Amino acid sequence: MEIIKGGICAATGFTAGGIHCGIRKNKTKKDLALIFSEKKAAAAAVYTTNLVKGAPLVVTKNHIADGFAQAVICNSGNANTCNANGIEIAEGMSKLVAEAMNISENDVVVASTGVIGQPLDITPIKNGMEALKASLGNNSEDAAEGIMTTDTVLKEIAVSFTVGGKECKIGGIAKGSGMIHPNMATMLVFITTDCAISPEMLQKALSSDIKNTFNMVSVDGDTSTNDMVTVLANGMAGNEEITSDGEAFDTFMKALNTITVHLCRMIAGDGEGATKLLECQVNGAKTEDIAKAVAKSVICSSLTKAAMFGADANWGRVLCAIGYSGADVDVTKIDVSFISDKGEILVCKDGAGVDFSEEKAKEILLEKEITTKIELNDGEAKATAWGCDLTYEYVKINGDYRT
Repeated sequence: MEIIKGGICAATGFTAGGIHCGIRKNKTKKDLALIFSEKKAAAAAVYTTNLVKGAPLVVTKNHIADGFAQAVICNSGNANTCNANGIEIAEGMSKLVAEAMNISENDVVVASTGVIGQPLDITPIKNGMEALKASLGNNSEDAAEGIMTTDTVLKEIAVSFTVGGKECKIGGIAKGSGMIHPNMATMLVFITTDCAISPEMLQKALSSDIKNTFNMVSVDGDTSTNDMVTVLANGMAGNEEITSDGEAFDTFMKALNTITVHLCRMIAGDGEGATKLLECQVNGAKTEDIAKAVAKSVICSSLTKAAMFGADANWGRVLCAIGYSGADVDVTKIDVSFISDKGEILVCKDGAGVDFSEEKAKEILLEKEITTKIELNDGEAKATAWGCDLTYEYVKINGDYRT
């Protein structure tokens, strides 16, 4: 497994591009992205559990019901959610791509992100299709920029791996900064691979992976209406198609997980207004579900997030979050440590405070990446969750997000 350059264009047969078409007022920011595969690809996706779902998700689910797709179009600046004509617009976007790329509109994945409840005018998208098609190339970064909203950094990654003696590549881009608290996927994530794998096994891989990756990320406790993760696999690496469990499938799973964990960390670290990436590692749980519940509860705690912003080693807030997590734990066995590049410090042992240097703790917590390590000392299961600190800037961003 080797990290390589290229993002979603690293895999053979995939091109991507992005332009500013006029959906967003700021002309310096791209607002429309396209990903295209030379060959029809196996497709898998997972969607938000929010009962309010963006029209693009409904359309995409219908389009890839047969397990295949060939293109992805995504706009930023408008979520196309809670609109009377939302389905019509999403289908219209698919048709525009189909006509431009000479493919079936049923082979198009559609996504939108931005403000909820405002009509999306398809005119800028229609007028920008020729430019969007012309932008296709080895332009993963342009596509990644085209799907950004309040994101402050591009999010992309690619790795190479070997299946059956054939080199395969897999890459991904993501957007996500606010309204992040999924129970299926996270924000918008598009993954491409040239590995040959059946639609059924691709869906199995994705559905399994997100339980320990995207479902373990939280920025602000709000589950978006437009969350979607999509994977396209066009098989152009030439490996024997993966159609069942086994060594080849396990290798693919590891490659996919490398992509998703990387994107999870980038999304969490780029939370709206965030200054720090927070990771919570839980060890020694009786079951994985208990470990997950504890890790997610700590990452979601507003008081803990605020303490991390202030570099305050207020470990009591961690214990508090564990206590209301609903997890079956013995609080008299819990140990808590804070870790960063500046070192590690134990702040709680057997559910009670221990003497520690506040100065050393402050030094550790002033770093950009902080891990809260929790030892439950009650079993062998473990889990990891990711989040970010809670800052003044988060309130500022969301106080006038729409206006």
